[in-house]
Parts: sequence; C-alpha cells; structure tokens
Amino acid sequence: MKKVFMVMAVVFASVSFSNAQELGVRFGDVSGGNVAIDGIFSTGDFSRIHADVSFGDGVGIDVLWDFLYRPLGDEAFNWYVGVGPYIQIDDPFWLGVAGEIGLEYRFNGIPVALGIDYRPSISIIEETEFHGNGFGFNIRYRFGE
Repeated sequence: MKKVFMVMAVVFASVSFSNAQELGVRFGDVSGGNVAIDGIFSTGDFSRIHADVSFGDGVGIDVLWDFLYRPLGDEAFNWYVGVGPYIQIDDPFWLGVAGEIGLEYRFNGIPVALGIDYRPSISIIEETEFHGNGFGFNIRYRFGE
C-alpha cells in the first residue's frame, strides 16, 4: 500500500509540475525531507499556488495558496504570505496545515528567482502538534521570461 501511495505521488508531481510557471528546488525543512521540487503556478496578479514535493523521510507534498505583495521598495523584491495543506506519506502518516511567509528576489533580464521563507505547520493527523522549524531557501527558474 505504501508503494502505491509513493507511485501516485510521483505521477501527481510529474503532471502538476509539467505546467509550472516557475520550477526549482527548495532547501530546508519541508514535510518529507530537506530538499524538495518547488513549483509556482500563477492564479492571478497577486496570488499563486506554491507546491513542493519532497522525498527522504517518505514522500511529502505541500500545496500553499500564496498572496503576493509586490514590490518591496524600489527593487525586485516581493514578499508573500500563504496557507495550505500538507501531507507526509510515511510511517507515521501526517496530515496538517502549513503557513508561509517569505521574501523573494526576481532578477531583471535573467529568468531566476531566489527566495527565503518560514513555513510553520500544525499536524492534525497522526498526532496534533506544532512544527515551528520550517525555514527554507528557494532557487527557481521562471518560464516565459
């Protein structure tokens, strides 16, 4: 059963990230490990879906709806906040809600975005507890630039 969930997660991630508008890597504490495939899907001028799929301690999937506030000052800095569900398929199984606040820099003329974020979460299923160590660093390629 565990292998079926892992195969389904890999197929879901492949299909989802094939249409990403930004695709990269997130380093830091994410559900399922310390490195994740990171994708951004725009849903409007000031909102987006921020999704991560990580492997390591099982398979972790985070899907957050971010509200983008831009720019911060005169530079190409954006800051954002978001919230959404996460799941970790492992023993034990985890399901919960994660929040996110972050800062990113989008280079002018180069299709690269760098970001840092803080992602605390609350587990609801297997145990109910707060996880406050979700710091991360993102490197993403922006398609269509």
